[in-house]
Amino acid sequence: MPSRCLQVEQGKTSWPELVGKTGECSAITIENENLLVNTIIIQQGTIIPSIYMCNRVLVWVNDEGLTIRTPRIG
Repeated sequence: MPSRCLQVEQGKTSWPELVGKTGECSAITIENENLLVNTIIIQQGTIIPSIYMCNRVLVWVNDEGLTIRTPRIG
């Protein structure tokens, strides 16, 4: 049986089409397209540890709540 990371990464792993969408819309879309990941909406400028987690997708948003980076697994 493949590892948890391999199972997650067999699905969609990045969502460039969501840049410019609201963070909430991005999070819902991501979790609908890859049921094995959890999304976290992060405000631009927030400092977080750079730890790779294969079941996590960070959705970076600006002050208007719009996605500013391509969300990807990690």
